This record gives sequence, structure tokens and C-alpha cells, in this order.
Amino acid sequence: MAFTNFWNSLISMPSVRAEEEEEADLVDPQTTLREQCQTKGNIEALYNKYQACNDRVNSRTKTTENCMEELFDYVQELDHCVAHSLFSKLK
Repeated sequence: MAFTNFWNSLISMPSVRAEEEEEADLVDPQTTLREQCQTKGNIEALYNKYQACNDRVNSRTKTTENCMEELFDYVQELDHCVAHSLFSKLK
């Protein structure tokens, strides 16, 4: 009986929701920094190398090649660039 009363009190508790306007204003600083870093020369070159590998692999029907090395190189450089500024923007 006590559990039922407790459960009913939880269900009837008011919930607080943020207004949709406020949610739209929030921008992830990591996304913004990634967009800025992607245009840097070395990162753009790594991305192009990754895309060339993808195109090469996708053009073949039977291949054991994958583009993991190119992907890791690209993401590592991108994250390294973002890390310089990201933590100063977090609260």
C-alpha cells in the first residue's frame, strides 16, 4: 500500500521542460571548432587522402583494403586541432 502511494506521488510530480526556443540557441562548440579546423591545410589534405581511399575501395568489388589508417589519421589530427580551443569554451 505504501509503495503504491509512493509510486502515484512520483507519477503526479510536475515535470520541468526547457522551452524549445532555448534549445535551438544552444550550439555545440566542438561542432563549430571542427568546421573551422577542417579547412586547415594538413587536415584538409588528410581528409582528401581518406576520400581518395574510399573512392578506390568502393570502385572495386573484391578487395581486402580498408581505409581505417587514413580515417584514424584524419580524426586524430582533427581532434588535436579542436582540443587546443575546446576546453576553454566549456563551462
